[in-house]
Amino acid sequence: MRFYEIHRTILASPEKIWAILTDANRLQQGFSILKLEGQITRGSKIKLWSEADPAAAFSIFVAEISAPKRMVWQSGMPFGLFVGRRVFSLTPLTDGQTKFTMREGYTGLFAPMIFRKIPDLNPSFRKFADALQKAAEE
Repeated sequence: MRFYEIHRTILASPEKIWAILTDANRLQQGFSILKLEGQITRGSKIKLWSEADPAAAFSIFVAEISAPKRMVWQSGMPFGLFVGRRVFSLTPLTDGQTKFTMREGYTGLFAPMIFRKIPDLNPSFRKFADALQKAAEE
């Protein structure tokens, strides 16, 4: 499996961070998301345009929501030939802090070939985590 991952320790409760992560309008303000259409609810489909590849629109299925701990966005090709999964995790720590993790992994027969065409998501992940931390700590 190939993946990108980022971690942040945020001085805010999981509930406060969760409210930001599930607000489609808020995620378009200073995060690495240019545009997001749809509601972020379990079983819904959303459409996302990212700074990492502004010309491409990604159709994403919100596969899992376990508030305020974990959310999974998934997209890919039929028969599992390529699957991209972005997992958002919130783990409460001491002193009102929360560990935020965002991991996007790619699996399937075509994953190695497609992964080579995916732009480096590290800058986009850093911008997303920085914006989330700033919004949650305000």
